[in-house]
Amino acid sequence: MLLVPVVMAISYYFLLVFPPSFPQWSSGEAEPSVFVGGSSQEHRPLVDEDEEEEQEERALSDGTELKSTGALNFTEKLVILKGLIRFIVPLAVVYFAEYFINQGLLELLFFPESSLSHAEQYRWYQSLYQIGVLVSRSSLFCLRIRWVGVLSALQFVNAVLLTMAVYYQFLPAVWVVLVIVFYEGLLGGAAYVNTYYSISTETGDREREFSMAAASVGDSLGISLSGATALPLHHYFCSL
Repeated sequence: MLLVPVVMAISYYFLLVFPPSFPQWSSGEAEPSVFVGGSSQEHRPLVDEDEEEEQEERALSDGTELKSTGALNFTEKLVILKGLIRFIVPLAVVYFAEYFINQGLLELLFFPESSLSHAEQYRWYQSLYQIGVLVSRSSLFCLRIRWVGVLSALQFVNAVLLTMAVYYQFLPAVWVVLVIVFYEGLLGGAAYVNTYYSISTETGDREREFSMAAASVGDSLGISLSGATALPLHHYFCSL
């Protein structure tokens, strides 16, 4: 554990690309060349053009000018939140499913015939999950996935599968769970990084900070709901 602060310091000072100015973040790097579920021509801004035109017409009729700087007002935040729904909901589902698995199911997936002890099996589950998250969060510039909803659906399937596995105990060996947990980490990390990358590229400088902060409600909500659901379910399985 003593190596963690050193690794974080090295990452911060030698790996991160600092912005040319603060607080605006910009990068001259090109977008990923590989896209899944769409191409660069399918760029969908959070605020639709029709809504922008409507705001412009309303501003002109009122004799006022549209603000390009300054704090967002309440109406503008509502418009942005409406566009963020397609990111917040899938992200919440992904985090609900994966934390439901991690908090409520992994401890119960024990294989006595394995050479690994119960504690060792659980540690391997958690380690492979984190490795999967690390790999997928580092893969953005090799592979970009626009359809985050597909990732949330696949993660939900994982949660259902492992719930049935705990109840019916049909999985043959521990290595099957290890593969599923690694795959779970890949899905969770990919959903996270692709969601926030899409938001950062589809918002203007003025809306970006609020959009990124508002989208974080999705994963926080998913984690909270998963804890409230996983704890009683874990207790139920233990009482069988």
